[in-house]
Amino acid sequence: MVERTRFDDSDCPVARSVDTIGDWWSLLIVRDAFDGSRRFGEFQRSLGVAKNILATRLRYLIAVGVLDTVPASDGSAYHEYVLTTKGKGLFPVIVALRQWGEQNLFAPDELHSEMIDRRQGRPLRALEVHSADGRRLDADDTTVNKVG
Repeated sequence: MVERTRFDDSDCPVARSVDTIGDWWSLLIVRDAFDGSRRFGEFQRSLGVAKNILATRLRYLIAVGVLDTVPASDGSAYHEYVLTTKGKGLFPVIVALRQWGEQNLFAPDELHSEMIDRRQGRPLRALEVHSADGRRLDADDTTVNKVG
């Protein structure tokens, strides 16, 4: 078996992020948690993933501080999975992936899910990157500096 390359000691934040949350099951579990899934069975039904793979991913997401477990809200002996503050910080990542997918992976008339602002009932505005002074930036306007 080929050993997976690890990036947890990389000086690149993108590499460390991908190392932590970059496999598709983890991202889809996080997506489902944002959509309200809390129980093992809910994740399993939504994703159709094998139970052993789901159990492994959930344990890992707990270990890296993205998810936590809490007693079941119905008072049963089960537990539920909830996003931690660290996990909730992935919201812009999930929105960015969703918007990129909507823009690039669907035909104009193809049906797909859409994220809606609960209060206004309308689709979200496209995410943008802004400078400290508020200017909209694209890749040509940025550079990466090593710090520390």
